[in-house]
Amino acid sequence: MTTRTTNTRILPLIIERWSPRSFTGEAMPSEDLEVILEAAGLAPSAYNIQPWTFLYAHRGDEHWDRFLSLLVEFNQSWAKDASVLLFAVSDTLARGGSEPHPNHSHSFDAGSAWQNLALQSAHMGYAAHGMTGVDFARAASELRVPADHRVEAAIAIGKQAPADRLPEMLRDKEAPSGRKPVGEIMRAGNFG
Repeated sequence: MTTRTTNTRILPLIIERWSPRSFTGEAMPSEDLEVILEAAGLAPSAYNIQPWTFLYAHRGDEHWDRFLSLLVEFNQSWAKDASVLLFAVSDTLARGGSEPHPNHSHSFDAGSAWQNLALQSAHMGYAAHGMTGVDFARAASELRVPADHRVEAAIAIGKQAPADRLPEMLRDKEAPSGRKPVGEIMRAGNFG
């Protein structure tokens, strides 16, 4: 397994969290999913609007096959073994006050909720993998997402399995990915 070299002051859970694709397929208790989503709901958001909603299907329930079919074929090939599939949806409008108005940070805020979800999952012994390999138009339609909301991503959660459960082409990639050095993601002052 690849290890990440980071500053020693970074929280170990942040360093250790990554997005595997190999899952055992075992069921996740509803209580565990509720804890994970409660952690997601504790994320910060502009004006405390909390614009996120998480639609979910447990493996084998009446929604599972439909949720899985909304992923691109590549993601279906491995996500089929997750315990839970979710779609993160954000409300594009700020609702409060006299009239709803555009919420500039709806995607940013939903991303904060996703990060809490991923970290809580890891803390509880689950792995979470976010995906944008989704048929977004079909997902919005089939999941009856209102026109003033946006499907942001799909998420697979489950217990991690050995890489040999994956199709051969994915096995070598089943390790934490590297990250850009901090010097490449920070700039003093202007962008350019």
